[in-house]
Amino acid sequence: MRHNTDNYRQLFLNDVPLMDVRAPVEYARGAFPTSENCPLLDDRQRELVGTEYKRAGQQAAIELGWELATDEVRAERLAAWRDFVERHPQGYLYCFRGGLRSRTSQQLLREAGIDYPLVEGGYKAMRNFLLAELAHQCVQLSFVVVSGHTGSGKTKLLQYARRAVDLEGIACHRGSSFGRTGQPQPSQIDFENQLAVDLLKLGEEQGPVFLEDESRLIGRCALPVMLRERMHVAPRVMVEEPVEERARRIVRDYVSSALTRFADADEGPHAALGAELRDSLARLRKRLGGERHRQLDEQLAAANDELARGGGSEAYIPVVMGLLIDYYDRAYDHTMGKSAGTVLFRGTYAEVAQWLESQ
Repeated sequence: MRHNTDNYRQLFLNDVPLMDVRAPVEYARGAFPTSENCPLLDDRQRELVGTEYKRAGQQAAIELGWELATDEVRAERLAAWRDFVERHPQGYLYCFRGGLRSRTSQQLLREAGIDYPLVEGGYKAMRNFLLAELAHQCVQLSFVVVSGHTGSGKTKLLQYARRAVDLEGIACHRGSSFGRTGQPQPSQIDFENQLAVDLLKLGEEQGPVFLEDESRLIGRCALPVMLRERMHVAPRVMVEEPVEERARRIVRDYVSSALTRFADADEGPHAALGAELRDSLARLRKRLGGERHRQLDEQLAAANDELARGGGSEAYIPVVMGLLIDYYDRAYDHTMGKSAGTVLFRGTYAEVAQWLESQ
């Protein structure tokens, strides 16, 4: 028989599967990378029990909970829990504080002949552990920032580093107004939890950790303030690529490779992609100015039409070059002017890739 645990470090270092018995609404606000939601109470049941607790106290709430646990409800819960246990025999269960819901779930499992341990302190204790670890690792780890103008290939360059954190990968967003990937972004809490786990693992060994240069927001996910401060003063690797080469890389990533995301769109993949690109450009209207936005939007609409006719993606290159020169490069140069980090290496994409592999 395995015992309950409060060894949060080992849970996260070893990617231990976690059965989250909180209500779906709680799980959606934030959970952990290896968790699955197998609730004891659904959202409505949780609301009723909570109301009863406030009205008449814990014992009344417990009694209502058992009333709500009809034979059908118990069978449904046990089927989900049994499935999780069979898939993850070395896992643990948790609720918000490791209290009543966790122990009730344990009791129901034991009555079904299954002993399954819980995490002492529950979600709250694990979340606090990760927040403390995130702050600790932001101080302890040695960061190196991969910098360069938009389209330099910074994200892909991280794969050449032995130790790296892909912030955009965690955020499911490429970081610009055009950065949607087709995947839903995590909640802010989920973003922070995954980042904390990644840094925790990297903290087990010595050596620099490479990060891509990012602004405060990656889509809707905000970088923790302490990490942003460390990145601001961290040494840098500068990627220097010609504007046309950067534009071609962006077109490959944001147009040619992006079409598959819209394969099931009712209006067709070309029309759906074109609409998203124009919507993204519209978000930059104020920054570009009305007249320049109108010019680029007309070029973009023509490029969309050319792609839909099967003419390829070359027509997008002048549009992207205009965006880079008129907006993104200026914004980046302004930000870099405030950076306090020293430059460790400077080179083309290929040269930086080779340098990263040598570290």
